[in-house]
Amino acid sequence: MLPQRFHAGTVDYQAMSFAELDLRSSHLALGFAEYGIGVGVRAVVMVRPSAEFFLIMFALLKARAVPVLVDPGIDKKALKQCLANAQPSAFVGISLAHAARKVLGWGKPSITRFVTVGRRWFWGGAQLSQIEAIGAAKSNLLPQLDEQIRATPPDSLAAILFTSGSTGVPKGVEYLHRMFVAQVALLRSAFQIAPGTFNLPTFPPFALFDPALGCTSVIPMMDATQPAKADPRKLISAISQFNIQQMFGSPALLRTLCRYLQQTGEKITELKTVMSAGAPVPPDLVELAKQVLPNARVFTPYGATEALPVAVVDDHTLLGPARAKSEAGMGICIGRVLPENSVRIISISDAPIAGMHDALLCATDQIGEITVRGPSVTEAYAFAPEKTAAAKIIDIDGQIVHRMGDVGYLDDDGLLWYCGRKSHRVESAQGPMFTECIEALFNQHNAVLRTALVGITSKSQPSNSATPVILIELMKPETLAMPQILSELKHIAASDSRTRHIQHFLHYPRAFPVDIRHNAKINREQLAAWAKAQLT
Repeated sequence: MLPQRFHAGTVDYQAMSFAELDLRSSHLALGFAEYGIGVGVRAVVMVRPSAEFFLIMFALLKARAVPVLVDPGIDKKALKQCLANAQPSAFVGISLAHAARKVLGWGKPSITRFVTVGRRWFWGGAQLSQIEAIGAAKSNLLPQLDEQIRATPPDSLAAILFTSGSTGVPKGVEYLHRMFVAQVALLRSAFQIAPGTFNLPTFPPFALFDPALGCTSVIPMMDATQPAKADPRKLISAISQFNIQQMFGSPALLRTLCRYLQQTGEKITELKTVMSAGAPVPPDLVELAKQVLPNARVFTPYGATEALPVAVVDDHTLLGPARAKSEAGMGICIGRVLPENSVRIISISDAPIAGMHDALLCATDQIGEITVRGPSVTEAYAFAPEKTAAAKIIDIDGQIVHRMGDVGYLDDDGLLWYCGRKSHRVESAQGPMFTECIEALFNQHNAVLRTALVGITSKSQPSNSATPVILIELMKPETLAMPQILSELKHIAASDSRTRHIQHFLHYPRAFPVDIRHNAKINREQLAAWAKAQLT
């Protein structure tokens, strides 16, 4: 069900049944194949969350074409590079995306087929409605299409999904058909998702799992590239109107919704399951969610574009003994590894690792790099062998192990803990410092919204002697008590052996820059550049 407009607190919805989705996507698949977008053809998809988005994605998969998805909000130069790396030969998008493609030269060397969703202007090609009409005229070929779908090789390329690029240039992750099948099974078992239930997925690609899980997907009216700015009234209206039991959203969106409910005194009783991912979900947010969503269990699945889901933690664990450990700087608990996966912690290294062996493994409670092996773990990046070599390890039996790029540890109870991104660790003269561990100590201050640990280096400094700096985002940016706050934060630093050598605390005058996908991951690279300019 897809929103059309929002008026006086009411959203009007366009409904599409599973039978209609199946038939129309099959017609589109036949039309795509006739138009030259068939087996193995890589097709960029730039369509807003809509009925067309569902139809196009399932049609391309049925046609055994390869959808290429890139976050539309990323830097335009990075987007152009992503498309150059993916080497697509087709582009399916809304009018605005085609106009940008023409002006900015996206995919110019390789793209030869164009499909427009909506009005077509000066770029030629076909409209989606024409493609569907072509396929509908070939309905006699539906049995052959069904047979082609059933005969799809599990190890054939299904899609290329680009990472968010929150810690560098986005990478095109190659998904095989068997990996999507495994993801559906993992999600169903991890969250006990039952067919016939209603889900509110605020991250469009996640909505594509709903039909496979037998769920009704209610797409909220919001800008998917700015989840933190979603209108809570529209979310609440959708949940109430359809008695939605499940919701998926980033921590930034969840905080926006829960703060609104707290301020208005409202509570949402319909929700039974809330899944929040894309960045760590801090205990205070989980506690707030439990207050305003009293009947919901809050889950945080851990994973990445390259491997999802890996582990899951629920509110009972996060608000139990794990909370005290998190606030004491022991990292954030991300739960138990799903039975189908195998997680091993290895010594931290920035160099490629050819093969897995016992000498790499860390002891219990020892912070190292998180690796995972499992049925949904991807094996390669598109046309990027050097990036594949840096992120993948060959296990002793030849299977692929993915390096998550995160640091953490496994404790005595088998719980997995997250301590930050590997690339964000600060190698100070006193030893490595991990963002989630250090920042948690300062985030306890009641005037602080969040902090960010960054490392500053100069050409004259050794690589392992970066200067640690704490940047501060305040609850109320207009506060006049900054000298007192800085003094209190320095007192906190002096009370812990891991932080007493920190000398620099800087008030960042705006909201921290965050990733464009979930609006939750702090862009520490940008903050580090700002901090260096302030100190020099």
